[in-house]
Amino acid sequence: MSTKSPVPSGSQKRAEPATFRARTLSASLTVKDLQKSLAWYQDVVGFIVDQKHERDGKLMAVSLKAGEVRILVGQDDGGKGWDRIKGEGFSLQLTTAQNIDELAQRIKKRGGTLTMEPTDMPWGRVFRLQDPDGFKLVISSEK
Repeated sequence: MSTKSPVPSGSQKRAEPATFRARTLSASLTVKDLQKSLAWYQDVVGFIVDQKHERDGKLMAVSLKAGEVRILVGQDDGGKGWDRIKGEGFSLQLTTAQNIDELAQRIKKRGGTLTMEPTDMPWGRVFRLQDPDGFKLVISSEK
């Protein structure tokens, strides 16, 4: 077993074979009501539609984007029960160069409810909100 750290620091060499190096992260969320979630992500938070995904003429999912962030919201088929809990123990953290207080106010004016008002944290200014299915978003400023 190697005792080398996989994170290069100073003159330290990278681990070989190369460790996993991802470039982006996109999330896929299964939602109870696709139209309601689509309206929330677009009209309340401000995502835009990147692509709609249909099957046999029926809308099944929508790819959304906000800057470089991508989220796919897909219609739950009910196969695991309509009342199953979604989003427990999980949150998506989005970082922006935009003014956090102005963004939070815009979301509230559009009908969004913050679960945490804008607050200063060691890593930047942050607020939290929750989508109609219980998925949690943490939006923070760049430090």
